[in-house]
Amino acid sequence: MATQAVSRREPRSRLSRERIVRAAITHADDGGLEALSMRKLAEELEVAPMALYRHVANKDDLIDGMVDIIFSEIGPPSSGADWKTAMRQRAISVREALSSHRWAVGLMESRTNPGPANLRHHDAVLGTLRAAGFDIAMAAHAYSLLDSYIYGFAMTQMNLPFDASDVADVAQSMLRPFPVNEYPNLVEIMTQHVMKPGYDYGDEFDYGLNVVLDGLEKARARAG
Repeated sequence: MATQAVSRREPRSRLSRERIVRAAITHADDGGLEALSMRKLAEELEVAPMALYRHVANKDDLIDGMVDIIFSEIGPPSSGADWKTAMRQRAISVREALSSHRWAVGLMESRTNPGPANLRHHDAVLGTLRAAGFDIAMAAHAYSLLDSYIYGFAMTQMNLPFDASDVADVAQSMLRPFPVNEYPNLVEIMTQHVMKPGYDYGDEFDYGLNVVLDGLEKARARAG
């Protein structure tokens, strides 16, 4: 007797806040935060837009959740390392997270309703600095300086008009309209440094981070 195949759709995952937030992160990673809307997110999840609002209050609440997940991806300062090693590891982890989620660079410190991962991260960083002998004011200064450097570098790198593969072509096109001797210092650094094989602006991060950490070490010693 012939049997008739019955096609059955795969059951959809149960809608939850985490599923919605993670789908929003994927959407923002692919197209930027400006392309994210509740309507588009509902379409991707194959639900009615109103179904989302059972789990997130509005788009701002959604972004709070997205930022909190990014913080959960950042490794906390290592409790077994000295403070400089812990801050270096944390800085690298933050930079890696921002590289994966470029839309988040301007949002990480902007939330007025931070989630638990966000709060745990900030508490752990401050705890590491305080345990290393930074007084309250110096811990605040150190945190501000480190984050200004990390987020500032990430923002600068994301907006560069070139990457490692086309830096020489971009440099040449930028200088071509001007007389050869018009900007001698700029030409020197481009030709003698930036346009050298193997140059990668991202490598500047470690150098600057070491300068910041060494400066904080000197400031901590003076304050002590």
